[in-house]
Amino acid sequence: MEVKVRKAHNLLWACRRAYRAGWGLGPKVVCWLYVAIIRLTLAFVSLVWWPGCQMANAKRELSKVQGLACLGIMGVIRMTPNGAMEALVGLPPLDLVIQGEARSAAHRLWSLGCWSYLHPQRGHSCIVTQLQKSDPIYNMGVNIMKPVFSLEPKYRVTM
Repeated sequence: MEVKVRKAHNLLWACRRAYRAGWGLGPKVVCWLYVAIIRLTLAFVSLVWWPGCQMANAKRELSKVQGLACLGIMGVIRMTPNGAMEALVGLPPLDLVIQGEARSAAHRLWSLGCWSYLHPQRGHSCIVTQLQKSDPIYNMGVNIMKPVFSLEPKYRVTM
C-alpha cells in the first residue's frame, strides 16, 4: 500500500505546477484530475489490498493524499482540516471509496462465477461473505451474460 500512496503523492506533485493559487487550472478541472486519474490509480486492484486500508495508519496516509488534493482544489492554507475540505468539496473518505470498489468487483466476479476462494473467512476473500451477510440483495445474481466463444462452424460445405 505504501507504493500506491507514494505514486499518488508523486502524481499530485507532478500536477502541482498546473494549479497554483491565482492562476492555472480551475477547481473543477483539478477535482476531475484527482477523481478520474489519481483516485482511480489508488482504487485499481483494490480487491486484493482492501484489508490493508482498514488499519489506522493506512487511513491516515490515504487521508493525507486526499487532503493534498483538496488543498489543490480549494487553494486554502495547509492547516485547514482534511475532513472539512472533503465535506466542502463533496469527496467521500478515500478508504471508503477503495472498500466500495473492492465490494463492487467482488460482487461482479462472484455473480459471473469467476470467484474462487479457499478460505472464505480470511484475507481478501472474506469480502464476499461480508457482502452476503450485510444485505440479501447481494445473494442475487446480476443481469450479465458471460461471453461464450464457439469456434465450430455453423455451416457445412459440400461439393
